[in-house]
Amino acid sequence: MPLTAKYKISLLLTFFFLSGIFFYALTDTAIAARKKFKSRDCLDCHQKFEEKYMNMKNVHPILKKDRCEDCHMRHGIIPKLIMKKEGNDLCLTCHDKKKIGMDKAKVHTALKAGKCITCHNPHASQAKHLLKEEGSSLCYKCHKKENYEKKSVHKVLISDGCIACHLSHSADENNLLIKATIPLCISCHDSNKSSFKKVHGNYPVEKSSCVTCHSPHSSSQPKLLKTIAHNPVAEGICDACHVAPTSEKPFSVTQEGSALCYQCHDASTLKAGGSIEHVPFQEGSCLFCHNPHTSENPRLLVLEGNNLCLSCHTEKGVKSAVPHGAVESGAGCISCHLPHAASTPKLLRAKDGELCFECHTDLKNLQKAQNVHMPFSENMCVSCHDPHGSNLDFILKDRTNKICYSCHTDAEAKFIKTVTHSPVINGFCNSCHNPHGSDNRYFLKEKDALLCAKCHGELLKETAGSATHKPFKDGNCLTCHDAHGSDISGMILKKQDTLCLSCHSSFNKEITAAKSKHSPVLSGECTKCHSPHKAILRRLLLANSPDLCLTCHKDLKTKIEKEKVHPPAGGDCLRCHKPHFSAPASLLVKSVQTLCGECHDYKNASFKKAHINIDAKSINCVKCHSPHTSKDPKLFKEFMHPPFAERECENCHMVEKK
Repeated sequence: MPLTAKYKISLLLTFFFLSGIFFYALTDTAIAARKKFKSRDCLDCHQKFEEKYMNMKNVHPILKKDRCEDCHMRHGIIPKLIMKKEGNDLCLTCHDKKKIGMDKAKVHTALKAGKCITCHNPHASQAKHLLKEEGSSLCYKCHKKENYEKKSVHKVLISDGCIACHLSHSADENNLLIKATIPLCISCHDSNKSSFKKVHGNYPVEKSSCVTCHSPHSSSQPKLLKTIAHNPVAEGICDACHVAPTSEKPFSVTQEGSALCYQCHDASTLKAGGSIEHVPFQEGSCLFCHNPHTSENPRLLVLEGNNLCLSCHTEKGVKSAVPHGAVESGAGCISCHLPHAASTPKLLRAKDGELCFECHTDLKNLQKAQNVHMPFSENMCVSCHDPHGSNLDFILKDRTNKICYSCHTDAEAKFIKTVTHSPVINGFCNSCHNPHGSDNRYFLKEKDALLCAKCHGELLKETAGSATHKPFKDGNCLTCHDAHGSDISGMILKKQDTLCLSCHSSFNKEITAAKSKHSPVLSGECTKCHSPHKAILRRLLLANSPDLCLTCHKDLKTKIEKEKVHPPAGGDCLRCHKPHFSAPASLLVKSVQTLCGECHDYKNASFKKAHINIDAKSINCVKCHSPHTSKDPKLFKEFMHPPFAERECENCHMVEKK
């Protein structure tokens, strides 16, 4: 081949080789480019979120800058559960605590509890500062609106809303006020105006607290006076109680303590005949409970309802699982107690029982029952019940049994036995007894078996065609059982044999005279064979023979399953045995010879031959034969003397030939 041709071929091959390398490089680069992950924007998926928030007037700057991961972790299942920090801790990573006022004396509860999002939307809002709603409507999410929109509303609340007087995050003053009460009020209400002075009787009220008489938000009374106003205040006659406004101490009162109040209020009327006085009333400390000017509470009380009483009687404020309805609702403490004086101890409106029966009228009728529990008949309700509340049902002072044992001191020792009735061991005496009274003896809720049926209903149901033990049928459960407890299984009054024989007395003499006694009879376990209540079978048997017998004679049961069975043994044990006792041995109904002779003919030639003509009367059949089962066809016993096994009786016996 010419050299030029070889050269051309070489160039061609080189071209293809280089082209392949270049193509491979391009392909590999393309694949590598495809393998790179491209991060998507959160809003690529959260499109509904974008539609809802991104066009609002105020968008959180972080959200504007697409910095979702400043607050959220990228990976997770539920967005609300993948915040980087909990509650306010997340907000405080950007918002300085001091700037939002968390270093001040009083901090808004929502902020203190770590819930900025109670008021702010963390993403965007149509309102300023990302607030969820504008103005006071946001405050009303927590604060009851009706308290701020009564008949007479503070004008500034209508025009400027809550923020006219309150700071939203924190303040140095109580109630998050912008400034102290008096400077705040007189910043709008000019105390130098003649109209201001006239309406306040020329008293320098700008030196006192305005909220003593006025509600700062709204009121059902004119001039924002609190709901209940003392008559002198409502009528503007301050000098009825106070010295002249021109005095050195214009807010001093004309008389001290209750003497001032008794100028209008008659002490004897307030006492209403009571000789036992409430300590503040006795000491003339009326202002301990009442506000002398105005109040939002009835009777000018300084606190609402039970809160006033609990300010002194703190121990009664402990929450209980079962509160007394009278304490929790309605008039509360004063449902039962008089506030000033009473003729009964503890300022009760009436004596114990009489007071209780004002509400518990249904229980009053139980005092007419044939049998009335002594504490109840004597109206000693509080001997068992706590009138304020309890952590136990029926506001009991203690567990039922402990209350009962406090009087029935011997009962616990008598009742707590080896086998104790469930209501007794659990302390529920009132399961069976009515603690107030009953027409039945021992204050029982029902008579006899009707009471037992409350728990043992299934057992007491009648079964068609069943045999029933007479005491059980008659509902006389306590003939056999102790209602509280016993040291004997089944919670019975006496040992089974003694208990059963107390009715089945005819057995006594016969058992004593009998030579053979059944083991359960000897051990006094009648219920091994008989049901003490009811059974489908006659004589209250638990099962028929031989099944009943084989529950104890398990070895015999095994043999019956494997060996040749004597027909009577496989049929009915009572064909040969008595169930309780017998004169012959082994509970036999008759002597062995007589019993066997009922089936086997002793005069038969084959019988005589088999027994080498020995007189049957002198033979004890069970010496050679097993009466129940055997591996031998003739029911011979398992172990036999070799000559006997070979039927070679002549080796030992002198056989008379006939």
